[in-house]
Order: sequence, then structure tokens, then C-alpha cells
Amino acid sequence: MDLHARPVAPDPYDLLPPVPSFVLTSVDFTDGAALPAAHAADGGNFSPCLRWTGFPADAQSFAVTCFDPDTPTPAGWWHWSLVNVPATTTCLGRGLGAPGGAELPPGSFHVRTDSGQAGYFGAAPPPGDRPHRYIFAVHALDVPRLDVGPDASPTLVAFQTVFATIARARLTGLYQR
Repeated sequence: MDLHARPVAPDPYDLLPPVPSFVLTSVDFTDGAALPAAHAADGGNFSPCLRWTGFPADAQSFAVTCFDPDTPTPAGWWHWSLVNVPATTTCLGRGLGAPGGAELPPGSFHVRTDSGQAGYFGAAPPPGDRPHRYIFAVHALDVPRLDVGPDASPTLVAFQTVFATIARARLTGLYQR
């Protein structure tokens, strides 16, 4: 299979109802630039530092996700789903996505990724494939918590997030092996 011959997947957020945006930044990479190897599954597997500002004052919580729409599957690949992040949280430090969640904001937790673990699973495109997009998103929610547990699928989290999102910030890193 020639992975380069595949059409580029649409941006998944372009397919959702539009919501206002706010600002998401990282000291680890800039939007549209290469994701450093430290954030790849075989290069350190550290979640990047994320900081957000300008979200609606009525946000009651946040969900943080990372999605690769370019994986050669019909459904893309979820690399991170962190839910029930308090509305007072505006930054996640580098490596905070580690399985176990020892340093997560109070009340928040990881759900399993498509890799089966709860926590951040770094970039891992097939060797030789074109650069993949890793879309980090912070979703400002109008609910204090999503009705999911740690064993929820990331798709269930995404489904519930869509209906509770009042604004969204995104940052995309590229990675290729």
C-alpha cells in the first residue's frame, strides 16, 4: 500500500458546528511546525506544555485532546483525552499527560487512547508515511464535568465534548518518521 497515495483527510474540526475560538500556545512547538521528537511515542512520549487564554468567562471546565486525522484508518487516531479539567486551569506542563496522572489538576483524568492506555500517547505515524497532523485542542465546556469514566473511549469523550463546547482552541504539530 502506497501511503503517500492516500488523499489528505479533512480537518475534523471543520466538520463540526462552528464555535468561537481562543488562544492555545506551547513553548514546545508552534502551530503548523514540526512536533519535536520528545513528543513522539519513540522519542520520549512527553505531552507538550499547553497554555490557553481568551476563553469565555462562562466556561465551567475544559477537555484537552490530541487527534491524528492522517492515520491510515477510517477513524483517525486519538492520542490524548483529558477530561474534567477545572475552569481555573490555564496551563498543562510538559509531561503532564503521563499515564497515572499523578500531577493532573484536581478532578481531571485521562481516558484511554486508541493505543489502549490512559494518558498521552505520542506521535507515531507509520515509518515512511507523509507528515501527520497532531491536532491538540482545548475545548471550553458549558458543564463542570463530562459524564464519562476513565474507561470511556476517546470517541465517546469527543461525542460528549461536541455538545458541551462553547469555544475551542487548537494547535497543530506535524510529525514524520
